[in-house]
Amino acid sequence: MAPRLQLEKAAWRWAETVRPEEVSQEHIETAYRIWLEPCIRGVCRRNCKGNPNCLVGIGEHIWLGEIDENSFHNIDDPNCERRKKNSFVGLTNLGATCYVNTFLQVWFLNLELRQALYLCPSTCSDYMMGDGIQEEKDYEPQTICEHLQYLFALLQNSNRRYIDPSGFVKALGLDTGQQQDAQEFSKLFMSLLEDTLSKQKNPDVRNIVQQQFCGEYAYVTVCNQCGRESKLLSKFYELELNIQGHKQLTDCISEFLKEEKLEGDNRYFCENCQSKQNATRKIRLLSLPCTLNLQLMRFVFDRQTGHKKKLNTYIGFSEILDMEPYVEHKGGSYVYELSAVLIHRGVSAYSGHYIAHVKDPQSGEWYKFNDEDIEKMEGKKLQLGIEEDLAEPAKSQTRKPKCGRGAHCSRNAYMLVYRLQTRERPGTPIQVPAFLQELVDRDNSKFEEWCVEMAEMRKQSVDKGKAKHEEVKELYQRLPAGAEPYEFVSLEWLQKWLDESTPTKPIDNHACLCSHDKLHPDKIPIMKRISEYAADIFYSRYGGGPRLTVKALCKECVVERCRVLRLKNQLNEDYKTVNNLLKATVKSSDGFWVGKSSLRSWRQLALEQLDEQDGDADQSNGKMNGNTLNKDESKEERKEDEEELNFNEDILCPHGELCISENERRLVSKEAWSKLQQYFPKAPEFPSYKECCSQCKILEREGEENEALHKMIANEQKTSLPNLFQDKNRPCLSNWPEETDVLYIVSQFFVEEWRKFVRKPTRCSPVSSVGNSALLCPHGGLMFTFASMTKEDSKLIALIWPSEWQMIQKLFVVDHVIKITRTEGGDAHPSETQYISEPKLCPECREGLLCQQQRDLREYTQATIYVHKVVDNKKVMKDSAPELNVSSSETEEDKEEAKLDGEKDPDFNQIMHAFSVAPFDQNLSIDGKVLSDDCATLGTLGVIPESVILLKADEPIADYAAMDDVMQVCMPEEGFKGTGLLGH
Repeated sequence: MAPRLQLEKAAWRWAETVRPEEVSQEHIETAYRIWLEPCIRGVCRRNCKGNPNCLVGIGEHIWLGEIDENSFHNIDDPNCERRKKNSFVGLTNLGATCYVNTFLQVWFLNLELRQALYLCPSTCSDYMMGDGIQEEKDYEPQTICEHLQYLFALLQNSNRRYIDPSGFVKALGLDTGQQQDAQEFSKLFMSLLEDTLSKQKNPDVRNIVQQQFCGEYAYVTVCNQCGRESKLLSKFYELELNIQGHKQLTDCISEFLKEEKLEGDNRYFCENCQSKQNATRKIRLLSLPCTLNLQLMRFVFDRQTGHKKKLNTYIGFSEILDMEPYVEHKGGSYVYELSAVLIHRGVSAYSGHYIAHVKDPQSGEWYKFNDEDIEKMEGKKLQLGIEEDLAEPAKSQTRKPKCGRGAHCSRNAYMLVYRLQTRERPGTPIQVPAFLQELVDRDNSKFEEWCVEMAEMRKQSVDKGKAKHEEVKELYQRLPAGAEPYEFVSLEWLQKWLDESTPTKPIDNHACLCSHDKLHPDKIPIMKRISEYAADIFYSRYGGGPRLTVKALCKECVVERCRVLRLKNQLNEDYKTVNNLLKATVKSSDGFWVGKSSLRSWRQLALEQLDEQDGDADQSNGKMNGNTLNKDESKEERKEDEEELNFNEDILCPHGELCISENERRLVSKEAWSKLQQYFPKAPEFPSYKECCSQCKILEREGEENEALHKMIANEQKTSLPNLFQDKNRPCLSNWPEETDVLYIVSQFFVEEWRKFVRKPTRCSPVSSVGNSALLCPHGGLMFTFASMTKEDSKLIALIWPSEWQMIQKLFVVDHVIKITRTEGGDAHPSETQYISEPKLCPECREGLLCQQQRDLREYTQATIYVHKVVDNKKVMKDSAPELNVSSSETEEDKEEAKLDGEKDPDFNQIMHAFSVAPFDQNLSIDGKVLSDDCATLGTLGVIPESVILLKADEPIADYAAMDDVMQVCMPEEGFKGTGLLGH
């Protein structure tokens, strides 16, 4: 037996021998477990939940040990936010803007670009007043150049460890929660910056982007027939290098410049020959920029999945790159040195993290820029290190190739930045313009004020913590009550008082009260008995209540529990006695009626009745053993209890009298009933001579009479209409019977309901009328044509012979007569047979009905659509995806709502997975109509349930260059659509 149950049993053992009226104060204190010994710290390692005198393990250990000042506050040292000496400033990641931060750091360390931006005129002069900036106004950059100016000035001279680039990101209109293509961002921003600076008057500013990043190459095509050479000149700001199948950067550059043969269908039209000729085409580098950006195309399109993927292959590159072998004009200085490596960490193209390794152009030292964190590399060397680790299984990890001195290899680098080695560096550091420096100084002042404020708050928290420590240390020693006056306090409150992370609230003991507003005996496991001295201090400092002194021990609850325990013990004996009495035979004139269901469960009902008061008390206080009751659960339990019948109520009829069914009750002796009545004094009492309910007897007789009447009616109608009942010898419009020229029509619904009644007259109500109005329009016209009644509408009508119609008119009330008459043609067409309906067809309503039926066909959910693949003009059915469960008219908003309800969107990727055909290669059609509108619903395309869609797949395109076009055309992505990067 668990210790807690042992304590519970020990606390109430006396109730087995003591009558309720004999309960004394000693018995009460025993029930409240005041007799238990207090636990000793060091011997008892955890709190004894059943012992109110145990004050060990309630959270006191953090106060009685050595003092740790850092535990008294949650405020970090503000100096940790201060920029380290001889270090750079980081940038805050606003959610998924790490790709922006890496490029900002690379551009900041391009000294020529930074110097040129500082020379741009600024609207900051509008904020100047006298010798400084207006204090009441915050500077808001108006252009992209001003945003970069301010960011660069802060990166250069800020006292902060990192700064917030949200103004710059907001100005570009970027979504901070969506990670974008870093390479595309670089291209678009450089284009935007060049366009913005082109309006500047200063040529050093206007041309800085071209001077730093712009090179030129030519697409050269040479005709094999006549040797004519044509050139197409083009500027570039970065070289996009394919890395598939390569291990070295130089191999990637060589492939970029390699000669391509134009033959067959891809022949070149030569203007000199005036015909298509075989030719060669290649790229020639004409000039290179000061800063050479090499984009490694790690993110490529996967035709199998229809999505982008990342190539995690190692590419080797050296710190010194000689580009002279690759340029057309030799003799110049084309030796470059590595200045930055941009890294994408992660195996997926749609997630991961961007960082940058950048070389300080003034000191020559390498730094790792990881958003807010800046790390200086040791020994002035590039160390990619952990950036090459990927989250992949150990078995599939590729071994890193060995690299020689001055060389590196990476499977995460996506951009390499090289600088001309011979280019001179500025001898003196770049100076921040005065107006920008004043803005930086003001930001630094705010930062220093914040540091002082945080340090003061930190000091106040420490002082408060020390005072609390002394209080706890003193009071905890005085908590045990011993033999002195005592009070009870909630264990939960004591734990919160000892919890350093939460402020102490007033004491609240209401959850531990019984219905008499005293301490409930069952709440002792969640209470602690403390000295009156400690309680006085607690209530004086924190307030609250009610105070639970020795007078709060509830005698009424203890007496009631004593009574219940005694009754429970007596119940076991009475249960055996009643079982023995039920075995004896009872005379019909002597005894009482008891429900069989009540007899089976009377012991459980008695137990529940005895526990009802305790249970109500527990629920009224809202807590039991420290756990809050679920309101919804308690409501449901009460509702179920109300629906359950009380003892002997199972033989009550709806009128509150004895039910007429003797199968549900049993006769018991007077002695047995007397025992049962002790536990259920309010139970309904029915002596053996008690008559059954008279109203129920009358209803039973009426029911028997009605059943006999229904059987008679059903038999008469079945005899009168035998063929209609058996569905034999029925007339057919498509094969009109020769023996009659007139047929009558009734609703098929009437026939089905009538047949149900005839088959089971005691269970169904008689059919009294023929409702033909359902077959007519509001104008009284017929809704069906003769042709439709022979085909699709034949399921809605039933044809009646004239003899049957006469009988139907006698047996039922007919609201509308509908008949079809066959007549021979007139003088113009004597051999042609005509069919005339009465009433006549209503053309307008008939057309409306057809339109509504078409709409109903095209509006469906969870219908089955089949897809057949056509191969060499033959249909192929895949077992792996035989059908699609789809909806005809779901909009995107409907789909989102359906997701909230747990439903799934129709997954047309099943086609891709079943037939291995990517979406952009799928040509879908139905009944010869091509399904090409991606925005249309299935209903508007005419796809109805059980339709068969034909799939014809395009053949894969072997040309890799064409694959890029497919990616752009067939798999459009939002990218930077709607941002300021496309505003120019």
